[in-house]
Amino acid sequence: MDLSQLTNDDFKVKSLGERRVSSPIHLSKYEGDGVYDYVKDGERILYNPTVSSYESYISRGLTPISFEKAGPKEKIFFDPSKTKVGIVTCGGLCPGLNNVIRGLVMQLNYRYGVRRILGFKYGYEGFISSFGHPYVELTPDSVGNIHTLGGSILGSSRGDQDIREMVDSMEINNLNILFTIGGDGTQTGAHVIQEEVERRGLKIAMVGIPKTIDNDINFVNKTFGFETAFTIANEIIRNAHNEAKGAYNGIAIVKLMGRDSGFIAANAALSTQEANFVLIPEMPFSIHGEQGFLSALRKRLERSHHALIIVGEGAGQFLFDGGQLDKDLSGNKKFKDIGLYLKSVISEEFKKDGFAHTIKYIDPSYIIRSAQANANDSKFCTLLAQNAVHAAMAGYTDVLIGHWSENFTLLPIPAAVGTRKRINLESELWWNVLESTGQPTKMY
Repeated sequence: MDLSQLTNDDFKVKSLGERRVSSPIHLSKYEGDGVYDYVKDGERILYNPTVSSYESYISRGLTPISFEKAGPKEKIFFDPSKTKVGIVTCGGLCPGLNNVIRGLVMQLNYRYGVRRILGFKYGYEGFISSFGHPYVELTPDSVGNIHTLGGSILGSSRGDQDIREMVDSMEINNLNILFTIGGDGTQTGAHVIQEEVERRGLKIAMVGIPKTIDNDINFVNKTFGFETAFTIANEIIRNAHNEAKGAYNGIAIVKLMGRDSGFIAANAALSTQEANFVLIPEMPFSIHGEQGFLSALRKRLERSHHALIIVGEGAGQFLFDGGQLDKDLSGNKKFKDIGLYLKSVISEEFKKDGFAHTIKYIDPSYIIRSAQANANDSKFCTLLAQNAVHAAMAGYTDVLIGHWSENFTLLPIPAAVGTRKRINLESELWWNVLESTGQPTKMY
């Protein structure tokens, strides 16, 4: 999606129809009475909140780009007593999955009175009969303590499944709502499922909760699990720093998640203030040459005799086989290990020059992604789940729950998955990283 060509039509959310059922959540319609108000139709959150952007649109006679605000509605689409819900988690593990599952079940049960909730096991495989995965009845008792666990009680998987068979399963189970908890691939699949649902004339709401530890969903400020990831990475980086300082010309390389976007690496570096180099997928860099990475690293070692390098997993993939990479079952590129590559090339180059050094490589990725969510992520997961239930019960469909300018929003799935969110190398965030590390602005 060309961000310069955005219109409000790109953020128009689908609805299953007129809302005629009175919400069982009793809120207010008036300000000043001390009770939270229902979210009215037409309440929107600006995409660009700056005054200059707003004035630019108004001066041209245009309506500023905005998102529909999420939240409880006075009238809802589904009758809670007749509603049956499915929940599925897909893709890689991420801190907070169980928190979201628990939040959905608690909100559906205690706020809306929905009692029939099914969990589908091992991602979209759970809808395909040949896999033989039994579904799970989810109740407040069965999910009461799952937020204290990492991973997902429903399990997960990658890969495409037969869309028609999946919708057949949804019909057989009489589902009215399906919550899809996953990243780009999961939500792309949810959109295709929605298209099949529409072809059959079914009234099934598809509502996504964006899950990507890399924080790379477009038009979403942050995704759950991201903060936990760079918080856990913080301690690992500090220990790696100690390893580097413990040897003459000691080098420590820490590889963090970030296939296409370097948000975890950047934020982890800023949180510790101990990294000397941060390499992310968005940045070009050369290994050799006067302005290349090895030259900058050697200068750092000659000056301070230790160096800490943080590298995102998708960084420097152009260094391998002309950038041509295989793909996994979900269609994602199977990245080569940039951390091992850096360790090898640094050792080879420095040994050739007789430059004494010690090097350590640390990859904590699987430890981080399977961890329990921290307090702030746990809170965020609960709020995402609550707003997802509000949206689904109101009959919104083909939609994600987003977060923008400290507000929860309704984001059409096609807009969210059109492009990945990446770090702008001219942004304040990246400049903050360069200021923190002291690395050259360019290394090529």
